[in-house]
Amino acid sequence: MPHPNAQTTPAVRVQFGSSIRKTIADEVRRLGASQALVLSTPEQNDAAFEMAELLGPLAAGVFCKAEMHTPVRVTEAAMAHVNETKADCVVAIGGGSTIGLGKAIAYRSDLPQITIPTTYAGSEATPILGQTENGEKTTLSHPSVLPEVILYDPELVTSLPLPMTVTSALNAMAHAAEALYATNRTGETTAMAIDGLRAFSEELPEVLVNPTDLAAREATQRGAWACGTVLGQVGMSLHHKLCHTLGGSFDLPHAQTHAIILPHAIAYNARSARDELQPICDLLGGENAGLALHAFAQKLNAPLALKELGLKESDLNRAAELATTKPYPNPHPVTRSDIRLLLQAAWSGDQPIP
Repeated sequence: MPHPNAQTTPAVRVQFGSSIRKTIADEVRRLGASQALVLSTPEQNDAAFEMAELLGPLAAGVFCKAEMHTPVRVTEAAMAHVNETKADCVVAIGGGSTIGLGKAIAYRSDLPQITIPTTYAGSEATPILGQTENGEKTTLSHPSVLPEVILYDPELVTSLPLPMTVTSALNAMAHAAEALYATNRTGETTAMAIDGLRAFSEELPEVLVNPTDLAAREATQRGAWACGTVLGQVGMSLHHKLCHTLGGSFDLPHAQTHAIILPHAIAYNARSARDELQPICDLLGGENAGLALHAFAQKLNAPLALKELGLKESDLNRAAELATTKPYPNPHPVTRSDIRLLLQAAWSGDQPIP
């Protein structure tokens, strides 16, 4: 009988629970591996060294140079480390930057991955890899990119600063919001998207009141898993295209960019997908899903303006052009002039344009 804190998805072992990270050595052995390379960003090297200590003789080394948007040059440096240490699996502890590096290594080497998320990004639950090279972010989807094991330890997110808790959660919610109108959505993906949105809408305010509430933190991690799993199963549209453009071409921070763009992209698409987006209004109130998300973000004290992230107003024309160069499925027609207006409102911190 499966453990009550375990979830089963194709080829992925998912575990939830306080201190679950301390089973890391057992998870490495379960994969038949014995030389685990631990990955992190420079800021999270303490967590990486804790993992190496828990692994003991199973640790092949530590690589603490993961960066935002998964630059190819960092992946190449990490691959050299993989080869030097003869690593036979990777353990990624951190947020999207570290998880992205683990995925990039797996894509090149087919090594198995164990991910231990410390944010709510949800990328650990997808077969999608976004990489940046020469100022452009591209994405690919491949089975080798999907981690074999995910360990969700609520103790690791209790210390996540509240601003990052909020932006990371809104980033996760963006996956579920766009899943509601995806062209290849199913009844199952819609139900999972709503579960993810509900977990955050109900539990995120609780986390902000008491950041060390392990039950609320675990509930939000389950929300992140649902949102991330949906991201890997359906296509994304305008919101993700805008965020990839702003992140890859203007080096804006990932979670904050998602948090700011989300209400604007959803308000834009509510023009043609009002019924599909109704679950957001059911959870958050209001009659327009984009405006409901904007009010929710305001209540959480989330960032609201791209100018606060360092984007120049003079960059908006180029951003609008980049985001509309190649066609992609979207419920509402995408025009350069409309996207320029959307970006202006997001840059200024204005209310979304319904």
